[in-house]
Amino acid sequence: MERVVLVTGASGGVGLALCRRLLEEDGRIHLCIACRNAQKSEATRDLLLATHPTAQVSTVEVDLGSLVSVLRAARELRCRFQRLDFVYLNAGIMPNPHVNIKALWHGLLTGKLLHMLTTAEGIMTQTDRLNGDGLQEVFATNLFGHFILIRQLESLLCGNEKPSRLIWTSSSNARESAFSLSDYQHAKGQESYSSSKYATDLTSVVLNSKFNKQGLYSSVVCPGLVMSNMTYGILPVFLWKLLMPIMWLIRFFAKTYTLTPYNGAEAHVWLFKQKPEYLDALVKYHSCTSGLGKSYVEPRKIDVDQETAEKLYQKLLELEKQTLERYSDLLD
Repeated sequence: MERVVLVTGASGGVGLALCRRLLEEDGRIHLCIACRNAQKSEATRDLLLATHPTAQVSTVEVDLGSLVSVLRAARELRCRFQRLDFVYLNAGIMPNPHVNIKALWHGLLTGKLLHMLTTAEGIMTQTDRLNGDGLQEVFATNLFGHFILIRQLESLLCGNEKPSRLIWTSSSNARESAFSLSDYQHAKGQESYSSSKYATDLTSVVLNSKFNKQGLYSSVVCPGLVMSNMTYGILPVFLWKLLMPIMWLIRFFAKTYTLTPYNGAEAHVWLFKQKPEYLDALVKYHSCTSGLGKSYVEPRKIDVDQETAEKLYQKLLELEKQTLERYSDLLD
């Protein structure tokens, strides 16, 4: 039987490149693309079928920032499939990003500029807001919506003949210093993206401890610095055009400057070919590209604490119980 692969955030950037690369890797898979609206889903499906006309590509509409949308999509997927082999939890947002020029200048003077440019540490802030469910929008879209989706799809992910896989798109910007258990939605800070990605790393670690025995394995990847709609939102387009030659030059010194979505999907595709039993749950797999354009994967230990991961997991379960009480009509 063909493997069933679900990809969230599939309409552009790394998500779209990943879909194309998966079909190149194995044209027999059933690829289900998840986008925020039906129009985007169908347009993405048409793009994929234009280059892979015999592929099995279906769509599901889901806005990860809306619990109603997540629950409806999960119900539809449970009706449509008997199992899921891979779920790429790739959708994410970084609203209203701001660059701290003062911090960049300080990094230049202290010799930390390259580190800051490759991790965005200390130079990127965002302005978050509440969504329609009363949750912080970045937390809800990047982590909690995916968490609820997984919980609702457990019957398709656990107890199958072969292991099922969760592969989260994290970031090198996932930093413990931006995260707090007492404010895990990051309502009080200005680094909501970094906080949500660190929470993603924590969640992946604890999911392995909870579900490996049921045949479900979780991994996190970092696509590197990819030029996508999210990246282009940080600075005006004309500035990016001026900076691009410099960024190609930086890649000789910073291997995480993957730059293209195709290169950014390298770690995602590499994990597609690995046996999960032999992977380290405490490793993040980074897409890297050499100065000459050769793509490869570099594993790096995740800076997480198991106790903190467990505490966050319990908080997510509590929040799930609180928020889903109002949507009982969408639950089985």
